[in-house]
Amino acid sequence: MSKLAEYRQLEKHLAEQLSALEALKGDAGLKKEIEFESKLRALLAEHGYSLRDVINLIDPQAARRAPASEAKLGSRKPRQLKVYKSPVTGKVVETKGGNHKILKEWKAEHGASTVESWLMK
Repeated sequence: MSKLAEYRQLEKHLAEQLSALEALKGDAGLKKEIEFESKLRALLAEHGYSLRDVINLIDPQAARRAPASEAKLGSRKPRQLKVYKSPVTGKVVETKGGNHKILKEWKAEHGASTVESWLMK
């Protein structure tokens, strides 16, 4: 894409975004939300509270609950170590998954069922 075409495309997107912004500025719902937020922040400042304090007052259990993204982390069970020993070469391969280079070579050469019979652990 040429620089001129890229410039015109960005200019077009900017004009679209500016028109969307102007439409939002006239929206009664947005004005109502902005007014609510400013009054709420003024009230909090007047009484010396923060948003976190209000959340703790309204829902004390909120701080104890883990966010959904943190709850998912570490929930998967770690893979078990598998040890394969080739009776042909006597070589030992330790792996936690099936994507091991030597293990793949063995399976290609001897067959997957044969290599699985070499599993020690």
